[in-house]
Amino acid sequence: MEPTSRIIVALDCDNRRAADEVVDRLGDECRFYKVGTELLTAAGPDLIERLVARGKEVFLDLKLFEIPNSVAGAVRAAGALGVSMVTVHSMGGTGIMSAAVAAARDFPRLRVLALTVVTSMTSSDLADIGVTGSTSTEEQVLRLARLAQGAGCHGVIASPQEAGPLRGVLGAGALIVTPGVALPGESAGEHARPGTPRAAVAAGASHVVVGRTVTRAADPAAAFRLVRANLVQ
Repeated sequence: MEPTSRIIVALDCDNRRAADEVVDRLGDECRFYKVGTELLTAAGPDLIERLVARGKEVFLDLKLFEIPNSVAGAVRAAGALGVSMVTVHSMGGTGIMSAAVAAARDFPRLRVLALTVVTSMTSSDLADIGVTGSTSTEEQVLRLARLAQGAGCHGVIASPQEAGPLRGVLGAGALIVTPGVALPGESAGEHARPGTPRAAVAAGASHVVVGRTVTRAADPAAAFRLVRANLVQ
């Protein structure tokens, strides 16, 4: 996969104007954007339609966790908007993930990705929600990834630190999308299990998600090129 196609820029903005500014400043450099619940709520679905109309791919990060019928409806709505990826929460179980996959079949370009363990969580956080005993974060990620694969999901969301073990479990064809990446020497922010873009891809990630590294840079296009260069070093 060509390096630029592996990079997804997270539009973690709280208003449409800020998101439009990032996209305008990046221009032709970036082809793939992540839109999460904050921006979708603030700006509405027409923001996604505009991105698609400009030839951009959209990763709609909804982390769907609802009854199967509601999840299926949301996935169909995402497909109608023209998005390329949509996320469901793997801890919702096989029923939710299978419903999402079935709903996506009407949209050949739409891929359903299962969130495993959010990149801000640690083993102690898992213990707080009842995942106790000797289960490590990595073990929980792999367990949920196997469940997602069994439900027919096209791939998973996990931290860069799990990309290698996940590739071994899921095989060559699965998508492994890794938030929590930062350039060497940069702060990982709220991500507890970070890595560099290069390390993530070398370990097996198909895509990396970068946020403030690019969106808060004085020159977002130049910052994007630095991320791309890190991928091929």
